[in-house]
Amino acid sequence: EKMNSTMSEEPDALSVVNQLRDLAADPLNRRAIVQDQGCLPGLILFLDHPSPPVVHSALLALRYLAECRANREKMKSELGMMLSLQNVIQKTTTPGETKLLASEVYDILQSSNMSDTDNVNEMNYRRRKAQFFLGSTNKRAKTVVLHIDGLDDSSRRNLCEEALLKIKGVISFTFQMAVQRCVVRIRSDLKAEALATAIASTKVMKAQQVVKSESGEEMLVPFQDTPVEVEQNTDLPEYLPEDESPTKEQDKAVSRVGSHPEGAASWLSTAANFLSRSFYW
Repeated sequence: EKMNSTMSEEPDALSVVNQLRDLAADPLNRRAIVQDQGCLPGLILFLDHPSPPVVHSALLALRYLAECRANREKMKSELGMMLSLQNVIQKTTTPGETKLLASEVYDILQSSNMSDTDNVNEMNYRRRKAQFFLGSTNKRAKTVVLHIDGLDDSSRRNLCEEALLKIKGVISFTFQMAVQRCVVRIRSDLKAEALATAIASTKVMKAQQVVKSESGEEMLVPFQDTPVEVEQNTDLPEYLPEDESPTKEQDKAVSRVGSHPEGAASWLSTAANFLSRSFYW
């Protein structure tokens, strides 16, 4: 009997946490979400959810929220936050990617109010400790920066998220919509080509890797087996007419969200209601 009610609630929990994650992906919403009475406690409770995708999605939301420096103190002092993150890291049943993501969020929050020297020492200490929990099989993570042709609105971003989440070895990702980029943290044994293949599978987007040359210049490198001529970042492919450029689209999107904060706010109250129904009966 109890079991069935949990089963029927689960897709609900996932869709709520996914919507929170998508809201948190927009920098303009990050302060509001953390200030909201119900959302942060709800995300913390999601960290104890029995379903691994719910936990991973909640961590991605927290990872986005922690990017906003002004949020970190409040997040760190929120009841149960640091403890729940530790639980995720220490639980033997937690998937490796999720452990790495949880220790990344823990590190950011833990070092929020330290001086730089303390910060570095603490981060190293945390990392050693996390690696101890993760076991020696889990090699370090690496960061891949992708430039994604066609990443020009939130529905494309969602497609891209879905494609990346399907890949084993992806830990976290952050979108920089204005410049059509996605910064992806992956396990070091995952080949970056896998990301390109996943994004190409959307049929509407194509990824190139952003790399720095020895002189420090950024270059775009297409993913191919055959050696190709490297494209300089200065002349990005002119695949869009001037009046539809992604930056302008981004500005429109930003002003849309910015001028109607009540849209996000009303959604947040819906989320908070759901959270209170599910967790505090």
